[in-house]
Amino acid sequence: MATKPLNTVYRPTHDEAARQGFVTALKGFLNGPLEASLAEHYEHELEPAFVEKHGHKPRDRHEGTDAFAGDHLYQLWGSAVYASQDLMWDSLNETCSRLLPEFEARRLALAAGSTLGTLELDDTLAIPDPIREVEIHRQPGGYFGRPGDDTLRQGMDYLGTGEMYMAAKGFAEQGQAGKPGMGRFLLSALRRRFPEFQPAAILDVGCGAGIQTVAYKQAFPEADVSGVDLSQPFLKFAHVWAEDQGLAIHYRQADARDTGFADESFDLVISHILFHETWHDVLPGIMQEAHRLLKPGGIFFNGDTPFQPARLSMQQQVTNHWQVVNNGEPFWTGYADTDMREALIDAGFSQDQVFADYEPLGAGERFIFGGVKASS
Repeated sequence: MATKPLNTVYRPTHDEAARQGFVTALKGFLNGPLEASLAEHYEHELEPAFVEKHGHKPRDRHEGTDAFAGDHLYQLWGSAVYASQDLMWDSLNETCSRLLPEFEARRLALAAGSTLGTLELDDTLAIPDPIREVEIHRQPGGYFGRPGDDTLRQGMDYLGTGEMYMAAKGFAEQGQAGKPGMGRFLLSALRRRFPEFQPAAILDVGCGAGIQTVAYKQAFPEADVSGVDLSQPFLKFAHVWAEDQGLAIHYRQADARDTGFADESFDLVISHILFHETWHDVLPGIMQEAHRLLKPGGIFFNGDTPFQPARLSMQQQVTNHWQVVNNGEPFWTGYADTDMREALIDAGFSQDQVFADYEPLGAGERFIFGGVKASS
């Protein structure tokens, strides 16, 4: 067995950290000051030109995109954002390739011994299109990896992007890699709404690499905590990650619409950024499954991006739509256009027991939505 848990092993060298720091700063500039300049440019130049030509302001993101088409500042922003995504994966590749043998040794040692939690994989599970074919975030190999690669590489890459985003927010020096900050944020939002709630069985649906799942077990150590995801590479990583921290978490490869758990198995079904990373056509099935899995009085609780069009300026709608078309966020639009209250009610939650609102997070916010299953 490895003498050190993997969250202490994941550390970029000085040069790797310098390159990753540059990419982080570049992304911060593109998504901050340069987007602010683009918004001002739209207000003073592009929108008036569109009105002069069409007799009205752009009415949606498609007309807004037409207003930006051909503009040099918009083209500069888009090409730079695209290049910064390539640079992110390139700079992470150095760290992950260097550390992969140590991660793999830990995985193999774990497989040869006893474990606290469990890992159920299903080689026959059909990964639905279009998710199967998409490289979300343009991650090389996507969430399902390259054919024949059964290593922890996909999870390591995902961990690395999380560390870069944490660095961009100034949290990189505050502890070990992979701290489940968003999971803890969701739990704080949950406690504010339901201060007396003490779940005994928790399901993290769309758990990915399991980084946030750790927070739920740490917060409720006596609870039975499970995670489900379509991605076999992510689940392999999640299992090792949890075991290294002494946490008994049970992971299962399954479709979120058909998890295989019995009716009324959980007090809490929770997700983080699941819905903007899955095809909107499957959203009703996921919500119906969550309702089936909850015990009476159980809670369905989700946190995701706050980019609903009604809350965004036209410039923001256009730049977000650009991400959908060009930068590995193809499911974002369907999620953002969905009325979550209506979707929850359609899934079986009572109208007076659903919620969909916004929770402050630093200088921004997160969209929090879900419902309480009616007591029998």
